[in-house]
Parts: sequence; C-alpha cells; structure tokens
Amino acid sequence: MTTREITDRIRQLKEEKHAVILAHYYTRPEIQDIADYLGDSLGLSQEAGKTDAEIIVFCGVHFMAETAAIISPEKKVLIPVLGAGCSLAESITGEDLRQWKETHPDGIVVSYVNTTADVKAWTDVCCTSANALKVVESLPKDKQILFVPDKNLGAWIMKKTGRQLELWDGNCCVHQRITAEMILEKHEAYPEADILIHPECACASDERILNLPEAYLYSTAGMVKHAAQSGKRQFVIATETGTLHKLEQDNPGKEFIPLHPETICREMKKVTLEKVLEALEKEQHLVEIPEDIRKKALLPIERMMKIS
Repeated sequence: MTTREITDRIRQLKEEKHAVILAHYYTRPEIQDIADYLGDSLGLSQEAGKTDAEIIVFCGVHFMAETAAIISPEKKVLIPVLGAGCSLAESITGEDLRQWKETHPDGIVVSYVNTTADVKAWTDVCCTSANALKVVESLPKDKQILFVPDKNLGAWIMKKTGRQLELWDGNCCVHQRITAEMILEKHEAYPEADILIHPECACASDERILNLPEAYLYSTAGMVKHAAQSGKRQFVIATETGTLHKLEQDNPGKEFIPLHPETICREMKKVTLEKVLEALEKEQHLVEIPEDIRKKALLPIERMMKIS
C-alpha cells in the first residue's frame, strides 16, 4: 500500500470504529499529520479524559498509553507498538516507592507523569513539565518531598521554587545528553535566536543557562506557544527533534534549528503508519491495567488536574 492508501484507510477506520488518534510531539511527522490531537504529556492526558471516542490509538510510548487507560477505563486504549519504552519511566518501580513510603510515612511523593501505572499507584500527586512548578509550590512546606524519577527536572524545580526536594536518580536518555556547553556553542553561532530548552535536559539548572537572556525553559507545548507569539525569526530547539515538525508547520517564515540532529527518541519513532493501521484493523495491543492499580493511579492524576 502507498502512504496515501494507508492514511485513507486509517481515516476510514477511525470513522467506522469511532476512534481517535492521539500523538506526542516526538512521533514521526506522518504520525503527527494523521493525529486528531497532537500534544505533550499534559495535553494528551487531558484529551484522553474528555474525548467521547470508543477507541483511543495512542501514538507514543507505553507509559503514555497507560495514563490514557487510567483516565478512561471505559474506552479501548490501543498502542501501535508493543515494547515502545522510556528510560525515564523504567528507572523506578512501584516497589521502590513502597519502600520509601515505609521509611517516610509523612513524606509526599511527586511523580512526573512519565512513569508507569504501578509507580503512579504509590504517588501522592503527579505533575508534567508544564505544571511541575505549580504542583510543588502547592505542597506543604513542612513535608519531606520525594520527586521522581527525573533528577534534571527536579533540580530545575528546586532552583525555581527554592523548595528542597529529594531527587530520584533517573533521566531521559535523550535530554540527558544536552549539556550547557552545547547550548552556549549554539548561542554563539546564532546570537539573535531564542533558545528553547526542555527542563529534562542535563543543563536545566546550570546557572550559565538560567542567566542567559535568550534561553527559555519550557515544556514542549510551551515551546510551541512561545514560538507562535515571539517576534523573533530564529529559534534553537533543545529537545527531541520531532517537535520541529509542528513548529515549522505553525510558523512559516521562521527558522528552527535543532540543538543537535541526533536528539532523537528512537522509541517514539517506532510508531509508523503501518503499525497504526494494523492496530486499528485488528484492535490489537490493548492497554489493560488491573482495576485496583488503576483506581490508585487515578488519584494523583486527578490531584494534578485540579492544580493545573
């Protein structure tokens, strides 16, 4: 089948089966183009909760599809590729949190939404990179807080809020490779450009970056909004390169420069049009979560939504 035939068949099946396709900014351009909703973790979580579709095809990695299944248990949530994982989500388990809570009974666990359902079940409140500051600032100042699993995002939150957090030693293998030296080198090469940086990056709490007037730390959705509203014509993008597709589509005439061409999440790129079509045709790779885990995991997500 040609690409056109595949996309036409996907659209036909979506209508027949009352299905919706949700896709993350880091997926392939052709996947973004067929999505009914394109977003980052927070936006996708919200959309999964409010769609009236009977089937959700979640184009992303597994923990994201789990989040949709937690929020919408009455819907079929399908993931096109089994085994599409995440180094960040895989750096911690629910058992790790159970043990921490056993020794810190009054402590609060804040989990980045990039975690498994099992981890969320032991979490007090979730957050995303878009709302992490607001979530942490809402918590009692006299409580010990464990932030999991992204140490880079956690360090940035501490810098911005002045709150003391215990940080889990996890990271995104893509953003971990982005250093302050890489940012400064690009700033020298493109002195007029705004530099948009994801707070998962290793350099997110580096004073050299925080003091750089042209540098802005944003969630992916925040980058999209900044680029649309800015009068600048040139932007360096320090996150996964898939984001450039949306930025370029929304902003003709503006230039978007990847910090490094190999800033790529290979797991996200596993999702292809052929895999999406197969998932819809066969209604395969259903994401299922035991009900006791799902109910526990839903609570910290709901708390996050209220704060957001």
